[in-house]
Amino acid sequence: MTCGCLEKQRSLVYFWAMIDSISRYREVFTNHLAANQQFGDPSGLYEPIRYILDLGGKRMRPVLVLLSADLYGAALESALPAAMAVEVFHNFSLVHDDIMDAAPLRRGRATVHRKWDTNTAILSGDAMLIKAYQHLEAYPPELFKPLSVLFSQTALQVCEGQQFDMEFENRDDVTLPEYLRMIELKTAVLLGCGLQMGALVGGAPEAEQLAIYDFGISLGIAFQLQDDYLDAFGNPETFGKQVGGDIIENKKTYLYLQALGLASEAEARELCDLYTIKPHDPRAKVERVCQLFRQCGADTATQAQIAAYTARAFEQLEGLSGNPSAKKALRGFGEWLLRRDF
Repeated sequence: MTCGCLEKQRSLVYFWAMIDSISRYREVFTNHLAANQQFGDPSGLYEPIRYILDLGGKRMRPVLVLLSADLYGAALESALPAAMAVEVFHNFSLVHDDIMDAAPLRRGRATVHRKWDTNTAILSGDAMLIKAYQHLEAYPPELFKPLSVLFSQTALQVCEGQQFDMEFENRDDVTLPEYLRMIELKTAVLLGCGLQMGALVGGAPEAEQLAIYDFGISLGIAFQLQDDYLDAFGNPETFGKQVGGDIIENKKTYLYLQALGLASEAEARELCDLYTIKPHDPRAKVERVCQLFRQCGADTATQAQIAAYTARAFEQLEGLSGNPSAKKALRGFGEWLLRRDF
């Protein structure tokens, strides 16, 4: 066996060992979630909440809360209310996002507003937001206040990110820094929040709380940029979503903005024209847009940015103190999160 094959084999062994480690945190959370799915009347309000929470997903946000708490020596059980708050809030935002996007499916199942109706989805989403805050009431005052301040700040930032995202749909002058700020608010801040909440529960010093928050921001931006990339160039069998969906919907992703900056005048004009149409059969459009992305180098520029944010995240992680095995698990989680086949 060659050195390259041995190295690849060792890498895979390490990777699956990390998956096993992360699975323990996810199992702790999913068991707690299942045990806390008892809702009363009216069922028309609470059944949609049970439905969206049961759709699954990576559970990456609550797992990050538990990993961070473990890093600073807290019992996992003590971090479960914060993990629940983050996961319920995330799913609340998905219910409302799906209404705004008129999305028919979420994780392969009907969205809440399609399965029930828009009014029910709005009201059940509102109830989820309240439920998210109620989970934080499990903590004593000295923890409840900083947790709720951080949580409220993050919730508002997520709303700001969503508003920027909607405004960008009608703008032709969106810049790359503006786009990066939007995905930081819409996606990354909730990862940072979850990590800082776990550090708060674990009694970490303020400097460590801020450092692990920054790790979450870098990891979240890398994750979203990779999502943009995989939407165009991902493997349909492993990506988990329709490849080319952003192109079909004319969404101005990082790839698209990079392409506009790198393309020739003729290529940029063609790309802009393609992003004004929604053909009945979009396959030819998706293929041509991907060709343009490659021709101008937007694909490699985006991959370089993903690598840069990933490297920054792991560098920030290495600067943290705490339980070495939990830090190793955190790195493994980051690698798992970003390990989706191109």
